Amino acid sequence: MTIGALALFAITLFVAAGSPGPSVAALVARVLSRGHRDVLPFMAAMWLGEALWLTLAVFGLVAVASAFHEVFIAIKWAGVAYLVWLAWKMWFSDPAGDGGELPNAGSGWKMFLAGMSVTLGNPKIMMFYVALLPTIIDLGSVTLLGWVELTATLLIVLAIVDLSWVFMAAKARRFLKSPRAMKIANRISAGMIGGAAAAIATR
Repeated sequence: MTIGALALFAITLFVAAGSPGPSVAALVARVLSRGHRDVLPFMAAMWLGEALWLTLAVFGLVAVASAFHEVFIAIKWAGVAYLVWLAWKMWFSDPAGDGGELPNAGSGWKMFLAGMSVTLGNPKIMMFYVALLPTIIDLGSVTLLGWVELTATLLIVLAIVDLSWVFMAAKARRFLKSPRAMKIANRISAGMIGGAAAAIATR
């Protein structure tokens, strides 16, 4: 891949990933309500999910993905159900409870599955790789090395974008010291996650 092609891909992905969508809303809401310590599995799943979509596009496997359309629909609705459940828990959570504690055993795996389902079932992400990417990159000429370079670029861009969102949300959370402020933050977070679920469900 040429430097120019990688730069164009990076800039376009930066704009697409930086614009708030269901995945970003879920990530920010989680940090606001529970802190940043347990979101790494969620982010890793988001990055892996996008790398999977990139791989499908580069190697011409979109037709295969279309053949398993029902599987992706099931993943989409599983992600929606999880987000609705998470929003419900946040709305009714006790601000004086254990939100500041380390995540319990198994929660990292749950967060990973949530991030994967949100990413694989997010129509915005699907359309970027299936419809927009071919207009940016000549996918027919991408070699194995080119795919590695694109994947590395993708991971760098997504890490910068998502860690920036986490940093800003964590900073905002520091101002939420009183139980009343935390209750408001939890309900705002619940609304954001509920909105993310609705956005995915209605597309």
